[in-house]
This record gives sequence, structure tokens and C-alpha cells, in this order.
Amino acid sequence: MGEIITEQDKRYETEESASAPGADQPMSDRVNNRSLRPNSQIFKEFMTTGWDNNEPDVTPLPSSAYTPARLEELGRRFPGERLVIPAGQPKVRNNDCDYAFRPDSAFTYYTGLGQDFEAGAVLILNPLDPSDPRAAEGKTHVPELFVAPRADNSTEDYYRDAHYGEYWVGPRAGLKELAAMTGIETHDIAQLPDALGKDVGAAAGAVHVRVIPGVDQSIDVMVDGLRTSNGFPDRDGNSAHDDKFQEFASEQRMVKDSYEVTEIRRAVDATKDGFDSILSRLPESVGKPRSERMLEGAFNSVAREEGNAVGYDTIIASGAHAPILHWMRNTGVVGEGEMLLIDAGVEVDSLYTADITRTFPVGGHFSPLQRRLYQAVLDSQQAGFEAARPGATYSDIHHACMRVIAQRLHDWGILHVDVEESLSPAGQQHRRWLACGVAHHLGLDVHDCAQARYESYQDAEIRPGMVFTIEPGLYFAQNDLLLPPEMRGIGIRIEDDVLMTDNGPEWISAGIPKEIDDVEAWMATRAAGAR
Repeated sequence: MGEIITEQDKRYETEESASAPGADQPMSDRVNNRSLRPNSQIFKEFMTTGWDNNEPDVTPLPSSAYTPARLEELGRRFPGERLVIPAGQPKVRNNDCDYAFRPDSAFTYYTGLGQDFEAGAVLILNPLDPSDPRAAEGKTHVPELFVAPRADNSTEDYYRDAHYGEYWVGPRAGLKELAAMTGIETHDIAQLPDALGKDVGAAAGAVHVRVIPGVDQSIDVMVDGLRTSNGFPDRDGNSAHDDKFQEFASEQRMVKDSYEVTEIRRAVDATKDGFDSILSRLPESVGKPRSERMLEGAFNSVAREEGNAVGYDTIIASGAHAPILHWMRNTGVVGEGEMLLIDAGVEVDSLYTADITRTFPVGGHFSPLQRRLYQAVLDSQQAGFEAARPGATYSDIHHACMRVIAQRLHDWGILHVDVEESLSPAGQQHRRWLACGVAHHLGLDVHDCAQARYESYQDAEIRPGMVFTIEPGLYFAQNDLLLPPEMRGIGIRIEDDVLMTDNGPEWISAGIPKEIDDVEAWMATRAAGAR
């Protein structure tokens, strides 16, 4: 990222300073002091010649066969309204460096675009006039995608724009490319304000606007201004309408189509490869400083090789770190004889992710105590799986898992009240050692559909096509004085991904070992291959 400054650079700097904003102007308006770029007319003319067109290869995305049905269902829910779905903007990491861009999940769901194709893009669903012939066919909206055009070698932005310029970022998809990829009519982002504001008003027959809020502040401001100036000044009311839009967009993702299920299976397969890589490196990591990070690196490299990235920050927690639910520093030492909890998932290029947790005995074999605790969690997970049937609810899974945990804690003499008392809403003492939930939707987000209403999520029936996790655990903190000393500093979680089918639940992640004997055999095989 560094630059070597030469005498020629200094001359360019002098030339640029003549047209640069003055020192009394805001910092945001000044030339970036890090970069010294040529600005002569000769250079500008020279940079427009001698380039191959470098056209990117473009084919329709597999998702483009599925997005029309998603868009039609969304439109039917909001007839006559303009629906605005931003991709979002890059987020600053520090100064002039951004985090890798990931579009908002609603945008990805309705366009099929993953990876980082379209920072700043906006999808609009424009309502059809009732007299339009397409309305007679049952259509309610026409989707339009607004994106930045290519900054290829025919433009000055090619070498001057570090965000879109292809000299900087390489060939990227523009209007015609994204139209071919998505099957959605595509326009220059410069036309967005006019497209958003067309026919907006409070009168009968005028257009109302809803936006997925909080994704792109500039779009929120633009929509808010349109509504305020066209008869919708009630900001609280507008926000409530936007929230309903976001709720529906989240709830629509609950039942996965066949493409989504295939992508999640790919993510699970890649995640298995990531765990293989961890176990291969485990023997050499034991006792090393920051060895948790050594294992994190082993997994994350697979995520980048086989997918887009990790679906969430990887948890590598050994010993006393394992009972810490969201231990993501991964700065600890993996110690011999400890239990090692790993919660990790690969996000594939379509942005669907897996979410898997396994807990390993660092030495390759469970001690009698570790075996007893681990089996309790495994039995709890199986009880949750057996409770998961079409028509069941997440609460059914939760209570099935919790009953096993409460009973084992009571059997071990840790839970000093009756099991039924602890399971009652007024009790819940067993939750000291399992305070988190044990199931959640999975898809584009690791905790998918999170903006859905409670009654559509926790209280709703599980239907075929839903993908979710089951992840009970036992978290025995190092400082928990209610535990026998030998149990303190042990954390165990077992998490798998489940697809509900017409015939009942399917373990999508069945190929990732979790039975005690299978885990020990898996560890032995990977350790032998590493030698």
C-alpha cells in the first residue's frame, strides 16, 4: 500500500496544487496527501490510447432463474408502492482503506448478486399502472437495477477513481454486464434520483415509497426528502412502513428454494474442508503462543480459497476460553488435555454460509469426564432434532434440548432444584450453564431472517424448505464456584445445520463427524496425514 516518492512525483504534486482546494477548505475537500498523481494534459491524452478493451466475460448467474419468483412475491405484498433496496456502501476500516465490501443480504436475495460486484447499487421495484397489459397477467412491479457504469479505459476515471476505476480495481461489471448476469433491467446510478421521485405523492393514484432502512444512509436521506416534500412528513409513520417492508423481506427468506439449499450444502462442504485443515495443524499448534490464531488461520485460508470469506468471525476457544460464548480474540494457547471449541462457517461466493461448531479433546482422546459432558450435549442436540418436525416450532426444539441438559445437571448434583422447577418459566436455574438459544434460521446471514416478527419466527411452524441450526452446549466458566473444580473451564457446543423436508429434518452437515468415536478417529486421521 505504500508509495515511493520521487522528484518527478514532487513536480506532479506542484502541478496538482494549482487546482487543489486551499488549506482553509474542509479536509474532505482536499487532495489526498498520500497520493501524488500525474495531472498534465499530455499524460491525460496518453492514458486514453493503447489499451485493449479488456471486456469481462459475462454469463447469467444461476440465481437469475430464481430471483423473478422472489421479486414477484415481494411485489404482491406491496402493490402500488415503489420499493427501494440498496446494496450499501463500503465501510471505512481506517482513513482511506475500506473493509471488503459485502452487499446487504436483502439486496443479494432479490438480485442474486454476491461477492462485491455492486457497492452503491440500488434495486427498485416500480409499481405497474393498473392499465399496463402486464398487470392483467398478475404482475405488480417492474424491477430496475441502478449501478455505476464501468470506468474502463475510455474514461478518465479509469486511472483517477480508486473506487471504480479499472486501472485500480480491474475489470468490473457495468450496466450491460449486470443486466446479463441478473436478468434485471439496469440503468446508470446517475438516473436514480429521477427514478425514485417519479409520481411520488399522497394523492390517490400517486406512488408511495418504502426503503430497506439503515443500509445506505445516502439513500435513506434521499427517500426521506422525497417523502417530506411530497405529502409524507410523518417520519415516525414512514419509519414504521419501512420496518414492515424490512420485516417482510426478512420473513420471505425463511423458506429456501432449491438454489439456496444447494448453496448452503456447498458452504457446509467447504466448512468440512476448513475443519480438516484445523485438525491437520492442531498437533504442531499445541502449546504455541497464540496457537488459537494458528488454527483460525488454517480455517480462514480455506474460506478464502473455496468461498468468498468466513460467514462470521471464527471462534477458536481452548480451555477456559471455551465457555466464553463469543470468544473471537483467539489469542490463547491451545493446551494439552483441554477441550477445544471451534465455531466456524465458510461463506461461498453467493454469500450463503454454513454454521458449524465442534468441540475436540486437544490430545485426540476424550477423558472420562470430557466424554460424559460431551455426550450430554450430543444427546441434547439429538433430542432437539427429534422434536423438529413439520409443524413444530423453535420453542419445541428449545424445550427438548433444555430438558436433557437440566436432567443431566441434576443427575450430576450441580442443579440443586427439581428438574421440572428449573424448566418452569419461574425457575430456569439450569440456564446458568446454557444461557443462549439453541436454534436459529440460516442462509445469507448466519442468524438469518433476524428482522422477522417474533410470531413469524419463534412461534411460527417450521415448514419444509427452512434451514436452521441446532446448537446446545454446556458452558462451565473457570470462575464458577458452584461447579466441582474438575469441571471448571470446560465449554462444549455441538452445532449442525438442518434442512426441514416433507418427511422430517435432514442433517445437512452429517458428513462432519460428531459422535465420540468418530471424532477421535477423524482427529487421528488428520494428525497422521500432517506428519
